[in-house]
Amino acid sequence: MRYIRDILTEAMAQKRPTVSFEFFAPKTVEGEITLEKKTIPSLKIARPDFCSVTYGAGGSTRGKTLGLVNNIQETHNLVAMAHLTCVSATRDETISIINEAKQRGIKNILALRGDPPGGIGEFKKIEGGFEYAYQLVELIKKTGGFSIGVAGFPEGHIACKEGKYVDWDRLRFKIDKGADFVITQLFFDNRYYFEMRDYLVKNGVSVPIIPGIIPITSASQIKKLTTLCGATIPTRMQEKLNHFGDDDEATTAYGIEFATEQCYELLKNGAPGLHFYSLNKSNPTLSILRNLNLLPT
Repeated sequence: MRYIRDILTEAMAQKRPTVSFEFFAPKTVEGEITLEKKTIPSLKIARPDFCSVTYGAGGSTRGKTLGLVNNIQETHNLVAMAHLTCVSATRDETISIINEAKQRGIKNILALRGDPPGGIGEFKKIEGGFEYAYQLVELIKKTGGFSIGVAGFPEGHIACKEGKYVDWDRLRFKIDKGADFVITQLFFDNRYYFEMRDYLVKNGVSVPIIPGIIPITSASQIKKLTTLCGATIPTRMQEKLNHFGDDDEATTAYGIEFATEQCYELLKNGAPGLHFYSLNKSNPTLSILRNLNLLPT
């Protein structure tokens, strides 16, 4: 399996955008079957550059994460990246997880501080654990054998009370500690992405900053997600969602249209690729890629 840093370097040389997908580890057997037998095979027609698998709030699915990443690589022959957080794990436990990933042939890790269980309340470091993502980046870098990604927050991290510029400086610090690329939190106003990117570039950052895109399929779901991560819903979007109400079919169609326009502007203005938060669904993302003429013929 390849390192994502090499894939990104190659794509930039070819002047083409990368396409990647995020999955979450299902909590049920039915969900696992649907993901591995339907969703991933459907998305393979897009020939993604890589996929990623979340760690679950509070590290709740960490046992499944490595297994799913391993299956994606071995069964579907796709480059896959494991998310890894600082939540509810000591340094020794984290080292054990990193070593297990290496043994499974996993070469890519997204290093995150992570959210508390349930995504509610303040993050609390456990005894013998890590408090910041840069510490996790340092450990993975020291271990060796991985390409390391980190998260960026175009509107600033919701927990950073000092403001977005302080948060972006902390992101730069994570990159200085060994991160090869950045994947952003979801956002709907591209101005936030461009401002963050330009600020980082002005301050010496040269690694790829990949925008994270979520196709809206449910008004209630996107409200919950934006509340957890602090992303802003633009007024015109909120008006549309209010109009559609519980009509998820109309909401999905609008979400595809909105994301298509958003992605087009991002790519036109230099974004190195698109990372889709698939929510373990294939049709919305495929529709967006089709609209952008990014599906292989």
